[in-house]
Amino acid sequence: IVCQVPLAEGKSVQQTIDILHKKLEQLSAVKQGNFTVDCETYHATGNASGQPTKLLYVMHNSETPLSCLALFEGGPCLTADGNFDVLMIKLKSHFQNAKGHKVESRGSRYRYCDFLIKVGAVTMSSSARGISVEVEYCPCVVPGDCWNLMKEFMQSFLGPSIPELPSVFATKPEGLYVPADCVDTMTQYLELFSKVRKQQVLPGTTR
Repeated sequence: IVCQVPLAEGKSVQQTIDILHKKLEQLSAVKQGNFTVDCETYHATGNASGQPTKLLYVMHNSETPLSCLALFEGGPCLTADGNFDVLMIKLKSHFQNAKGHKVESRGSRYRYCDFLIKVGAVTMSSSARGISVEVEYCPCVVPGDCWNLMKEFMQSFLGPSIPELPSVFATKPEGLYVPADCVDTMTQYLELFSKVRKQQVLPGTTR
């Protein structure tokens, strides 16, 4: 599950992240390194059909360093190896990088029993835009089998800010009862990044 967390009242992005870290450490969660998820936006050039051009999002996740994900707006998506970025440079006559639109979430990974938690500062053009929280229940890949357990755990450190069922699962015919994969995770990050692109710059810029 990937969700955006509102700022604590009167606090900056970094101060709110510090509060979340403290709550996780009070639960005896252990810090296990850092993570990064980023997203570059490309738009097609030379569209002769007169149709609106679709955007292409190229995303990287430090959890899967040898691969990246390319998602067309509205689908489909492609999992490719890490040098896909080199290919995009060679395709610059067809796809133009939207400068200044790169969004990334960068922060700390925590382990608590069978849960993996990632708390990140979401930035765009070096400006803080929000906070992302990703929670994974490692023994299970079928969200419907652990959804209530995940909600209960997230409530222990997020309070009332726990998210609704992510739309990536709600739109599937099988709903929660189909194995989740990295595409589902990155789709949730893409939805979050799309929201923060439209937000104003928040206090407490971090990099």
